[in-house]
Amino acid sequence: MSIADLFDSEFKSRMKGRFSAVARVLFADGKFDEDEKLFLDKLAVKLEISDQEYEEILENPLKYELNPPYLYIERLESLYNIARVVHHDHHLGDKQETLLRKFAIALGFTVSNVDYIVNKALILIDKKVDLETFIFEMKNMNR
Repeated sequence: MSIADLFDSEFKSRMKGRFSAVARVLFADGKFDEDEKLFLDKLAVKLEISDQEYEEILENPLKYELNPPYLYIERLESLYNIARVVHHDHHLGDKQETLLRKFAIALGFTVSNVDYIVNKALILIDKKVDLETFIFEMKNMNR
């Protein structure tokens, strides 16, 4: 296996893992509603998930382990990435906050301040800040 193939394989595996993690979070209530399904459809295309992988993951989202980031900085990076995807998908409307709240809790943010974190994240994403600015602002939002 060439180095290029190894990196491509690892990248594909990470994208499949991310997609399955999102599906697992959305499936926490035991079903996908119509908006969640549309969101997953679009996300699968963006992450280059094949139709076969898509069906396999949605058939049993709990089959794949959910490994939230351990480090705070990694949680912020993940929040930034998922917030950009959720915010970009304008058909979600008010469900943006609901979905992002689910993801933030799954990432390990505490329930007691998740609303504040989600609101701040969406404001920053709406301003189209880069990752570095997002992390700085999120780390310093209480100052």
